[in-house]
Amino acid sequence: MIKARPTAAVFVAGDAQLGEGPTWFAKEDRLRWVDILGGRLFSARADGSQRTSRDFTHAVSAVVPRAAGGLAVAGDAGVLLLDNEGIVERLHQVEPDVASNRLGDVGVDPAGRLWLGTLNRELILGRGGLYRLDPDGTLTQILSETSVANGVGWSPDGSRMYFIDSATFRVDVFDYDVSDGSAHDRRPWVSVDHADGSPDGLAVDEEGGVWVALFGGGQVRRYAGDGSLDAVLSLPVRQVTSCCFGGPNLDLLYVTTARVELDERSLLLEPLAGSVFVADPGIAGLPQAEFGG
Repeated sequence: MIKARPTAAVFVAGDAQLGEGPTWFAKEDRLRWVDILGGRLFSARADGSQRTSRDFTHAVSAVVPRAAGGLAVAGDAGVLLLDNEGIVERLHQVEPDVASNRLGDVGVDPAGRLWLGTLNRELILGRGGLYRLDPDGTLTQILSETSVANGVGWSPDGSRMYFIDSATFRVDVFDYDVSDGSAHDRRPWVSVDHADGSPDGLAVDEEGGVWVALFGGGQVRRYAGDGSLDAVLSLPVRQVTSCCFGGPNLDLLYVTTARVELDERSLLLEPLAGSVFVADPGIAGLPQAEFGG
């Protein structure tokens, strides 16, 4: 249970059209995140210093560390595996025959498997899917006819997998078997009122609380293990996209935001839209798992 109401500060002021995918790289003491529509990958140290950026020629929606070193980047055509020098080693294609789709959010299970979702570029409902990419390169479709695949995460003991299809305005939960990467018995876990925003990315803390970014709602909400609302982090911008735990002790919550869908007047009222924020949530998160491929 969170005893104090967390407050957010600006970590990196920016103008990302669709900031997303914050991920903590503990070995480098560095946060990475993306601007999907801008096709850019960013990074910074825990204190916001030593910022870097890399331009891609296509949309990039998420980034996670690899166990072998380097990055796995969710790109336009599939998952790009980059080595320690940033050179692309190989590409795992996902839905190569569906040009109307792109990758969305990703997550890595405790055994190093990569979970990823797809969505239609025009956000036509029911055109996406949820997939599991094993370290040996085997790609398995888990769900079909999803709409806006977003947050994926696991409980501290690995027995539960959380998944957000934003179009459903729910966080769903599966029973999960870490030994073989199987997910069973999908069921609604938390529902969000449409007026409160759409659930987007998520992060899980060491007590099993699930922090959910609300796009259009200007908040990150923590739901306790039983699904009850336990804490709210309010942001000075509405388009809140995702969050992750980071910092040397994993006790900071980093939050990405967007400017997309905001008109000129809205941007005058929300000049920090597209920035990355940081908060002390009063609890630590789980270590970021590394993709084994």
